Amino acid sequence: MTPLWIKNPLGIFTANDHDAGGGLVVSDGKIVELVPSGGQPSMPCTVFDASGHVVLPGLINTHHHFYQTLTRAWGPVANVPLFPWLQNLYPVWARLTPRSLELAVQVALAELLLSGCTTAADHHYLFPDGMEDAIDIEVAAVRSMGMRATLTRGSMTLGEDDGGLPPRTTVQSPEAILADSERLIRQYHETGDGASVQIALAPCSPFSVTKEIMAESAAMAERYDVRLHTHLAETIDEEDFCRSMFGLRTVDYLESVGWLGNRTWLGHGIHFNDEEIARLGAAGTAVAHCPTSNMRLASGTARVLELEAAGVPVGLGVDGSASNDASNMILEARQALYLQRLRYGASVPVERALGWATRGSAAVLGRSDIGQLAPGLQADLALFKLDSLRFSGSHDPVAALLLCGADRADRVMVGGKWRVVDGAIPDLDVAGLIAEHSAAARKLVAG
Repeated sequence: MTPLWIKNPLGIFTANDHDAGGGLVVSDGKIVELVPSGGQPSMPCTVFDASGHVVLPGLINTHHHFYQTLTRAWGPVANVPLFPWLQNLYPVWARLTPRSLELAVQVALAELLLSGCTTAADHHYLFPDGMEDAIDIEVAAVRSMGMRATLTRGSMTLGEDDGGLPPRTTVQSPEAILADSERLIRQYHETGDGASVQIALAPCSPFSVTKEIMAESAAMAERYDVRLHTHLAETIDEEDFCRSMFGLRTVDYLESVGWLGNRTWLGHGIHFNDEEIARLGAAGTAVAHCPTSNMRLASGTARVLELEAAGVPVGLGVDGSASNDASNMILEARQALYLQRLRYGASVPVERALGWATRGSAAVLGRSDIGQLAPGLQADLALFKLDSLRFSGSHDPVAALLLCGADRADRVMVGGKWRVVDGAIPDLDVAGLIAEHSAAARKLVAG
């Protein structure tokens, strides 16, 4: 096919130091050329006039729970912190069905895609009876939406009768978990540049799994060369739980089960001391910063600049849509910017927050083929218009995305194919999806 020149954008953020003021050229699903300001492509091209768009690498979400779109803004947990939030929601989530999960995933992916997100990591750890094929359902939805995803096979083994938080109906045996994990890796995990679906292993959290399943998951991940994910250091309650249950602080616990390494990324990563931050950096262990969720549940503020200074890869995650309660990556970048400015001062640059949502998030997921605009990388792009009232009077197009609160992309490309056109997903019946999803959500909480 003839290369496509995304020509002369209103603004562009490459997530590196390359000059692409004249746009970029896409061919065969990849970026093949960056055009400097005032320049022309070196090859014949068809043209997409981007003079009304700000162009970004496709945004990358490193931590989510797709199924939670069914329990957004649920009254009984609207005003509580993490542990009671979970204890109230676990019995509701235990009633998931294959169809309700399918709808939840479709809603989450569509919302992400419309916000400029092209790659998402989901942490799914609920496998009650009848939900054994949950990850298979997610794979089908990702492929249908034309996105990329790292789908994590989560697990819970430590039920409330054993001192954990989840109810017994949501707990599985280690044997069932490991057998399904191996099946999913063999069936779906793709390697190399341009991978659409990747599988990772993700025991849920210190308060819902045993040390044994953590260690066994780490051994399997090394054997199959896949990544590891879990929640860690999200709240002080979790820190206290680790001390009580295991006699260890969170990073000591991580090391004791073979997880302190560059295969691992952690959801939240808030409550680390200086020595622990240094150890995480030395190991190359990554952190998914989830600012909105952390604020919603009053969990705390991650020390992102110090984590990065120590060598910890940092990306962004919207977290579950019952603790955010949205799936919007461009708004998450804005929230990250403002939360980190509250900790470190107003000099934290807009570009740094956009970097967490792109290049940083790619590093968190162990990918070097996405997250930047550069020749040879995947043509994953998010294009935003600045023609609505909220942008009137703005001057710096890139800064305006976050400072003026962009919340919806006009165009999104994944692997050289347009997946969002004129602010809509072609062929997706949004009204019908909302109606069916909303009905499923009401049924779920009604019991």
